Amino acid sequence: MALCCSLCLLLLCCQALALGGGMLYPRESASRELKELNGIWSFRADFSPQRDKGFVQQWYRKPLRRSGPVIDMPVPASFNELTQDPNLRRYTGWVWYEKEVLLPRSWLLSALSTRVVLRVGSAHYYSIVWVNGVQVTEHEGGHLPFEVDISRIVQGSSGALCRITIALNNTLTPQTLPPGSIQFMRDESKYPRGYFVQNTKFDFFNYAGIHRPVMLYTTPSVYIDDITVTTDWAGNIGMVRYQVLVTGNTSYSLSLNLREKEGKVVATGARPIGALKVVEPKLWWPYLMHENPGYLYYLEVKLSAQVGGELSEDVYTLPVGIRTVHVTGRQFLINGKPFYFHGVNKHEDADIRGKGLDWSLIVKDFNLLQWLGANSFRTSHYPYAEEIMDLCDAYGIVVIDECPGVGMRDPENFGNTSLAHHLVVMEELVRRDKNRPSVVMWSVANEPASELSPAAYYFKTVIAHTKAIDPTRPVTFVSNANYAHDHGAPYVDVICVNSYFSWYHDAGHLEVIQLQLNTQFENWYKAYQKPIIQSEYGADSIAGLHNDPPLMFSEEYHTAVLKEYHSVFDKKRKDYVIGELIWNFADFMTDQGTGRVLGNKKGIFTRQRQPKAAAFVLRDRYWKLANESNCLRPTLTYHNL
Repeated sequence: MALCCSLCLLLLCCQALALGGGMLYPRESASRELKELNGIWSFRADFSPQRDKGFVQQWYRKPLRRSGPVIDMPVPASFNELTQDPNLRRYTGWVWYEKEVLLPRSWLLSALSTRVVLRVGSAHYYSIVWVNGVQVTEHEGGHLPFEVDISRIVQGSSGALCRITIALNNTLTPQTLPPGSIQFMRDESKYPRGYFVQNTKFDFFNYAGIHRPVMLYTTPSVYIDDITVTTDWAGNIGMVRYQVLVTGNTSYSLSLNLREKEGKVVATGARPIGALKVVEPKLWWPYLMHENPGYLYYLEVKLSAQVGGELSEDVYTLPVGIRTVHVTGRQFLINGKPFYFHGVNKHEDADIRGKGLDWSLIVKDFNLLQWLGANSFRTSHYPYAEEIMDLCDAYGIVVIDECPGVGMRDPENFGNTSLAHHLVVMEELVRRDKNRPSVVMWSVANEPASELSPAAYYFKTVIAHTKAIDPTRPVTFVSNANYAHDHGAPYVDVICVNSYFSWYHDAGHLEVIQLQLNTQFENWYKAYQKPIIQSEYGADSIAGLHNDPPLMFSEEYHTAVLKEYHSVFDKKRKDYVIGELIWNFADFMTDQGTGRVLGNKKGIFTRQRQPKAAAFVLRDRYWKLANESNCLRPTLTYHNL
C-alpha cells in the first residue's frame, strides 16, 4: 500500500512537469456552455504544384468561398471518399476547411469573466487554425485533441459572427508519427512533371481530414484546468487520490464530492491535492469479470473565486473507476485477480466517412463486442476517439492504448527529431487518457524495426518517459521482430507479439502453425521472463468464398487458422500467455496493391459489420473462456443487442 501511495504521488508530481495545461473533455455544467460545430464546412484542396497557393494568396484573410471554388464537406469525416474525384481520394498536401458561426451574445459581453475555447478532437496531420483571419494555434500530429483560447479575438470583434479557418496537411515524413516519405518521379517519359507519391509502411489507408468533433466551449476566467486521479483499494477501503489544477487566480476555494452512480455522496474534499476514502467501494471490473462491469463514480469539482469583486464558480464532473493494475512474471492482475485478454484489434474505418466519428457505427461495434464476448481491444494503431473511450469506461472494455508509432521501418525513423516528437505524442496521449479505468497499458509502437541498433536507445527513452509521467500503468510495444534481436523488448513490462503462421510465410500450410507458435512463445519467455500477449494473428477471408479442404482466402481457411492458434493458446494460457487479440475486428481499407482487394480482409466481420464464419468460432471461444474463469455474465442476450 505504501509503495502504491508513493507511486500515486509521483504520478501527480510528474504530470505537472509534462505538457503545460490540461485537456479535459468538454462537458456542459452550471458554469460551462458548449457549442458543437459539426456539420457542413466549406472545403478546398490546394492542387497547385507546390501546394502553397492558399498561403501565397492568404486564403485565411477572407471567407474561403472568395478564394475560388469550394465544396461542401462534412465534419467529422475523412475527405477522401466523399466525391467522385480520384485525385481527391489520393490527395497529399494542404486542404482548407472553413465554417462561420454565430456566437451567443452572453459569450461576447462577459470578457472579464468568460473564456471562449476552440477545440479540435482530431485532424490529420498538421493543422494551422485562424479565427477571423488571425492565426491562433497550430498542432502537429493526428488522433489527439488540441485547443486554444480565442476569447481575445472573438470578444474584441465588432460582431457575433466568428469565422474559423483550418488548414490541414496530411503529408507524412520520416519524422512524423506515423512516418512516411514523398517520392518524386523524375522520369518525364513515364510521369508528368512534378509527379510524386506518398509512401508509407503501414497497412491501412491514410485517410485525412477533420475526423472528430470541433467545438466551442466556455469556462469562467478562473477555471478548473486539469484533474488527475489515481486509485487503489485494500480490504473494504477504496482510495481516490486527486490533484486539481486551477488557472486564472491563486486565491480560490475548492469543494469536491465523489458520488455513486445513483447520486449518493460517498466522500468529500476541499484541497487541490488530496485523497478521498471510500468505504465498501464498488470496484471497476472488466466486462464478463463481474456482474456489474464498468462501475463509475463521479467526481464533482467546484471552484469558487473572486473575479472583479464578484463571486465566480466553475464546476466540472469527472467519471472515476476504482481499480488497480499489476503485472507479475506470468500474470496480468486487475484488482488483484488474473485477467486474460480475449479481444480484438480494431480500426477507425468505415465506408464513405473513412475515419470520421460515427455514433451509429460506434454503438454497433460495442454491441458486436458484447455479442462476441470480447473483454478488450488494442487501439491499433493510434489513439481512438474520446467518445469511444468513454464507452469503454462505461461498459468495462479493457484497452491497450496505442500511439501512432506504426510504420517505423527505416533507420531515419529513430533519429532525435522523431524521438522528440514521439515523447510529445506520449505526453499528449497520457494527458488525455490518464484518468480512464479502461486503459490498463500504454503501447508506444506497432511493429517497429526494433532489430535496428538505434531502436535500443529510442525505446528505452520513450518507455522510460512514459513511465515517468504515468508510473501506475505498464508499458509495451508490439513486436514482429526476431526475439533474439529485439532491442526494445528488455524495456517493456509485457511482451506483445504479432505472427501470421501459414499466411505471410509457409502460406497455406496449416500443419506448421502449432509447432511454430509454440516455439515462438517458448523463445520469447525464455529470453525475457515476461508475460506474453498474442497481439495479432489471423488470415484474410472473402465473405461467402468457400472451399473444402480449406484454401487461403476461403472462410474455411480463416476458421482453420484460428483453431490451430487456439490449441496452443489453451496450453500456454495456463502458464505465461495472458491474452489473445484477433486481427482484425472488421475488414478495412488499405492502399491499392496486388495483395489487397479493396482493403484488408482479415476481419471476422465485413466492413459493413456482417459476421463471417470466423466470428462464430471466436464467439464460442470467448464465451467459453469467460465461463471457465467462473465469470458472471451480465444481463445481456443476443436479442437485445
